[in-house]
Amino acid sequence: MANTTAGSKNIAASGKVLRVRTATLADIPAIAALSKRVYTGTGIDPYSRAELRGQLNNFAEGKFAVTLDEEIVGYCATFRVSGEVCLRPHSWASITANGYGTRHDPEGEWLYGMEVCVDSSVRGYRIGQRLYNARKKLCEELGLKGIVFVGRLPSLARRIKKYGTAENYLDAVVNQRTRDPVLSFQLRNDFEVIDLMPNYLVDDKDSMGYGVHLVWHNPKVETAANVAHTKRHGGRQPDTVRVGTVQYMQRRVTSFVEFMSFIEYFVDVVADYKGDFVVFPELITLQLLSIEDQELTPIQSIEALTKYTPRYVEAMQDLAVRYNINIIGGSHPTRVANGRVENISYVFHRDGRVDEQAKIHPTPNEVYWWNIEGGNELQVIDTDCGPIGVLICYDSEFPELGRHLVDQGAEILFVPFCTDERQSYMRVRYSCQARAVENQVYVVMSGNVGNLPNVANMDIQYAQSCILTPCDFHFARDGIAADTTPNVETVAIADLRPESLRIARNSGTVQNLRDRRHDLYQMKWRGN
Repeated sequence: MANTTAGSKNIAASGKVLRVRTATLADIPAIAALSKRVYTGTGIDPYSRAELRGQLNNFAEGKFAVTLDEEIVGYCATFRVSGEVCLRPHSWASITANGYGTRHDPEGEWLYGMEVCVDSSVRGYRIGQRLYNARKKLCEELGLKGIVFVGRLPSLARRIKKYGTAENYLDAVVNQRTRDPVLSFQLRNDFEVIDLMPNYLVDDKDSMGYGVHLVWHNPKVETAANVAHTKRHGGRQPDTVRVGTVQYMQRRVTSFVEFMSFIEYFVDVVADYKGDFVVFPELITLQLLSIEDQELTPIQSIEALTKYTPRYVEAMQDLAVRYNINIIGGSHPTRVANGRVENISYVFHRDGRVDEQAKIHPTPNEVYWWNIEGGNELQVIDTDCGPIGVLICYDSEFPELGRHLVDQGAEILFVPFCTDERQSYMRVRYSCQARAVENQVYVVMSGNVGNLPNVANMDIQYAQSCILTPCDFHFARDGIAADTTPNVETVAIADLRPESLRIARNSGTVQNLRDRRHDLYQMKWRGN
């Protein structure tokens, strides 16, 4: 079964963290309560505590809970089963042993999905997507052939008159002539229809008892079925981190809402490509100064920007959670607690956390126009895709900073930048390519294009955003995983393989990190 209903909880405003973890026996009362909330009014009985206890005791590692701090807002249940059982026609009661999960077969080569339910209050935060991702990851870790389940058709009963039969409705959804809130989501997640099952769950009145038999093939297990059925175009390879860099057009906006609408558009685009990170340029929030009718003095500009800081952080935090993607939020000049003005890059995690990295080296222009001072801390930021580092524009031109981050474990360096003309841009570009080679690390650049005539020091922009790699056989020929056309608004996306970095560092043509002469030189960090 699978069910998601509507709601409006603002997770970012709550300050709570959204996480996916393995469910435990202690979660049973909360999961039972969630099940009751989700299935009330559908004709489907909620799970009893006894059924949930059976599910967990039979295959605990296949049960996932989504928590909003301590509150459980999503639940997913799977178990292992043989192909002889799950690929043939069956009913929900027969294959799940009436909800207890006792058909779990430790030797089963398929993962069967018996349940996904999501609290209505967190609709819009891609909880279902997170649970599907957890299922796929488990399937890959166990080396199983794939995932099989039977999904609901909650719109069938009210549309049956229009389509005549369930078969006609299914055909319309599969061929994208109409949309089903559940099946369309499952098809976007690379599941394929096996057949339509009547009397799968007779109590499901909305689906008229029908279910759609679906399969996903594990790309790590190559079989004849995989070759015949798996859609290759646009597929996501396993063991990769998908990154999208936004080359952003600066243009006048009339309100904060309009500004955020442009940001949300690009977050949505990269999230639709199943990205793990979306990266925005340095000083992106200076666009907010164009709301004013006249050019502000430097002091007025900083004060005007500072008043947007809480709204900006909350709105970006909400987008990260809602679209299930980590956001490198460019940078935002911020007056910090001690009164200094720092150019800060905020990293918005998809679980709701927020990290900060201040620019270490303000440029002469930043000092002159806005009296920006440099930060004193440079630390890796732990994400669900591994440790990363942020070097804001000019910082990338100092090799010690990249080395300090890589020594702490960073595998990707994100470089939001803002350059006015090509020479300035090339300094950053060449420096970033050098950081990629000397540290055997990925570097992602994101810059502004366009202009803001009434905003001081943002008159013109030049950018050619890109995703750079080390130069060795495991990477792109020219050390460029993705590039953009200069000075146009666009997005570049690439899949980065952390494993390729490890191979290059340990057995590459050259091994820059391993071959350092620690007996002759070192880099000692004196800050925090």
